[in-house]
Amino acid sequence: MQGTTFEKELSLMKKKIQSPLFVVGIDEAGRGPLCGPVVAGAVCYKRSDFFIPPELEKKFAFIRDSKKLSPKKREAMFDFIQEHFYVGVGIVSAETIDRVNILQATFLAMKSAVSRLMNNFPREAKERSYLLIDGNQEIPNFSYPQEAVIGGDGIVKSIAAASIIAKVTRDRIIEAYDTEYPGYGFAQHKGYGTKIHMDALRHLGPCPIHRMSFRPVLLALPENVNKRFANVLKPRKK
Repeated sequence: MQGTTFEKELSLMKKKIQSPLFVVGIDEAGRGPLCGPVVAGAVCYKRSDFFIPPELEKKFAFIRDSKKLSPKKREAMFDFIQEHFYVGVGIVSAETIDRVNILQATFLAMKSAVSRLMNNFPREAKERSYLLIDGNQEIPNFSYPQEAVIGGDGIVKSIAAASIIAKVTRDRIIEAYDTEYPGYGFAQHKGYGTKIHMDALRHLGPCPIHRMSFRPVLLALPENVNKRFANVLKPRKK
């Protein structure tokens, strides 16, 4: 199975698209769960030549799609990435997700991650950065040159690194919520709509971090609850 590489980053450097000395990979975690924030990571390798020292090749080989790594390996790679990449993280709450919808909240998280990343960059990086975003959509209304890469977390090393940063950050947040809101099993399912989660939701009702605009959350509640979200429960057009 082919792993991630810096080939995309190197091709941009060779083309000198607006002199992109700083190629930034961006990915998110938490679009699908029924609770908690959506988190975005933005990372940039600290070496502008994208050279991987031979003694670190085995470590760099584990910078891949976060879903392909065990939790223990993700944690180890999280620290490794923090050491070898510039890193920025953006976090957008469930409350904001309900207000603006999950797609727009994801874009907000990405913008925040890039902004935080830029605080760690040399000054000239702001004018010489190029963004690579996992997926099929660029970040709207954003001044940086950018490109969406479908399946990017599986082929572009910078995007894969961002996926690990985002996933580990979000998992840590949800595990902390498991202590704050016991009974839902957040540490086990990380907010996804598993049977354990849905059974707990029906029994306990929603807690402050649940996304009330998500249809499965509402369907788990009594009919007389949350009438203000009635539009979400209308039958969807086929």
